[in-house]
Amino acid sequence: MRIGLFTLAGTAPLDDLVTQVRLARDAGLDSVFFGHAGSWDALMTAALAGREVPGIEVGTAIVPTYPRHPLALASQALTAQAMTGGRFTLGIGPSHPQVIEGSHGIAYERPARHVREYLSALRPLLRGEEVDYHGEMLTAVGALDAPGATPPPVLVSALGPAMLRTAGELADGTVTTWVGADAIADHIVPSITKAAEAAGRPAPRVLAGTIVALTDDPDAVRRDLADQLGAASDFPAYRAVLDRQGLSGVHETVIAGDERTITRELRRFAEAGVTDLLISPRGETADLLALAASLR
Repeated sequence: MRIGLFTLAGTAPLDDLVTQVRLARDAGLDSVFFGHAGSWDALMTAALAGREVPGIEVGTAIVPTYPRHPLALASQALTAQAMTGGRFTLGIGPSHPQVIEGSHGIAYERPARHVREYLSALRPLLRGEEVDYHGEMLTAVGALDAPGATPPPVLVSALGPAMLRTAGELADGTVTTWVGADAIADHIVPSITKAAEAAGRPAPRVLAGTIVALTDDPDAVRRDLADQLGAASDFPAYRAVLDRQGLSGVHETVIAGDERTITRELRRFAEAGVTDLLISPRGETADLLALAASLR
C-alpha cells in the first residue's frame, strides 16, 4: 500500500502548500493530493507543487464536476500533467447538493448519471481524441491539442453502488473519505473491482482518505473534529456511508492514539485492499509522517 498526504488547498499561502509537498517527499511518502475548499484551486495548486517538487505524485481529491465543462477540465488536467512531468492524477466527483446548488446555483440532478456522461466525454478528450458527445445532461464537441502531454489517470469519488460501478467501468479507481477499513473491504473494493473486471479494465486503484492524530487524548481529537466538521455528517452521500458503518458522525472515523494504535489501524487499510492511503494529520505532523512512511 502506498501512503500519501491529503491536504486542503485552503487559505494557507501557496508557498506553504508547496513546502508541505516537499516535506512529504522528503519524509518518504508517495503522493500529496489536494482537496478543493473554496480558496486556492486544487488542480492549479497540485500543478504548481508538482513542478516545484520533483519525485512525488500530486493530484486532486477531488475537483467538482458540475461547475466545470469536460473540455475546460481536460485542458487544465493536460496542462498539469505536462507541468509535473507526468506525475499528476486527476480526481473528480459531483461534490454535494449543499455546495453545487447552495453555492453555485446549479441543479444537483442525477449525480451518478452526470458523472457517467462526464467521464464519457472527458476520457477521450484527455487522450487527444475528437469528441462529439451529446448526452442527456451534457454536450461536448471538440478536441484538445496538448503536445507531449500524456493522459493523466482519472479517479472518481465513489461511495454508493452506482458511483462505484461507474468508477470501475470508466475510471482508473476511486477516492473515498469517512470510510473505515471494514467498509472498504466489504463494500468499496468488491464493488469497484467487480465493475472493472466486467468492463475488461485493469484492477482499480482505491485511495482512502482518513484523518490521523498521534495523541495521548484521542477523545479530545474526536470532539474537536465533531465541532469543526460535524456538519459533513449530514451530506447525503456521507450520511449513507456512515449509516452503512453504523457510525453517528464523521468524527468516529478518525484514527487517533499512540504509535502502536496508529500502526495497527493503518495496516488494516492495506489488508482491506486499499492501494493508496491518504492521511490528513492532526497535531504533530513530522512524527506522524515519519511513522506513516515507515509503514509503506
